[in-house]
Amino acid sequence: MNGAWIPELNASVLARYQARLVGGGDEPVYLPAAAGNVAEIRFTRDYERSALHELAHWTVAGEARRKRVDYGYWYAPDGRNAVQQSAFFRLEIRPQAIERCFCTALGILFDISVDNLDGEVIGPNEFRAEVATLSTRLLRQGLPVRASEIYRFLDGFSGRQLHANVV
Repeated sequence: MNGAWIPELNASVLARYQARLVGGGDEPVYLPAAAGNVAEIRFTRDYERSALHELAHWTVAGEARRKRVDYGYWYAPDGRNAVQQSAFFRLEIRPQAIERCFCTALGILFDISVDNLDGEVIGPNEFRAEVATLSTRLLRQGLPVRASEIYRFLDGFSGRQLHANVV
């Protein structure tokens, strides 16, 4: 992983929100700020895509969810059945669309995460299309505030300047 952008993102955008992005974990997890500390957005090992995915989740979590470990989200582990996987896809469209925007800003290849290697995966192509459509719409109509700040940072850091006017 390159990840050269992480310390600067922590020192600029995330510092304003009293949060930081931290790698090296076996599993990704969000830990809300405890007394006198900052919130931690932990990503898997040193995988850049994991970092971007976890950042995307942080940008869609509202204030109440950011006070709960892992945002209080429902999560069924690998091995989900078709009904559970369908629910997973519904919950993941928005964060994965934002992750796709982040990947674009850094020039990193994006593909969806089905996160269910040992279970049923029905409809990945439809999910991929929904993520792509929403990602394109968000770039045209405006990302949520925190996602926009991170996107602009990543776009500037990479020097790509793809969408300098993203709201």
